[in-house]
Amino acid sequence: MGYNSRWSLVYQKIRKDFGFHIDGDKLAAKVLDKIIETKKSPPITLLKRKINNKNVTIFGAGPDLENILKEKKFLNKTLLAADGATTALIQHNILPDIIVTDLDGKIEDQVEANSRGSIVVVHAHGDNIDEIKKYVPRFKGYLIGTTQLDPSNYKNLYNFGGFTDGDRAAYMAAFFKPKKIYLAAFDFEKIGRYSFTKNVENKLKKLKWCKYLLKKLEEEVELIYI
Repeated sequence: MGYNSRWSLVYQKIRKDFGFHIDGDKLAAKVLDKIIETKKSPPITLLKRKINNKNVTIFGAGPDLENILKEKKFLNKTLLAADGATTALIQHNILPDIIVTDLDGKIEDQVEANSRGSIVVVHAHGDNIDEIKKYVPRFKGYLIGTTQLDPSNYKNLYNFGGFTDGDRAAYMAAFFKPKKIYLAAFDFEKIGRYSFTKNVENKLKKLKWCKYLLKKLEEEVELIYI
């Protein structure tokens, strides 16, 4: 399911840095796995068809997001939205092909996009168990689940790598071998309003990990920042 054992070591470092407990991740994965089983889960080949050999743009929630959307230089690409960025796209009448989320953005916009055809890739971790239970049943379109753990322990979950919504989207895209990956509105020092951030200090810490993980990914694929 796209899992590389090296991620076990990376996640150990992340958990230690943030004080996360693996038991929470296990419970979140178990809850999501069970819900996904009852949902409209597409074959993973659908993601491949959307991404493989395509130009892909991934939208982060940095301060430049709205300006980038106004320029509309990305319309011939497969569009991925990282969680809260979905709201900005919807407000600009742009429907993302894929949404990568851990459910801390504006959920009603993600549900709407999903009903209109966006594939939603929901991530389970120890801090969003309540959100998984509350919001995942609301998605009626295509839904794929991911975990921070070894996905072979679950029937319906994948692990493509990555930690934050933005870098997880990049790792997922890279897994399916696109032509090019463009990263739009990725800012590692400033927080945009579409991040819907409640804990600024924690968010900035996560952005440092995002930057680190994307640099690691650049050892394997080219990432183009726009």
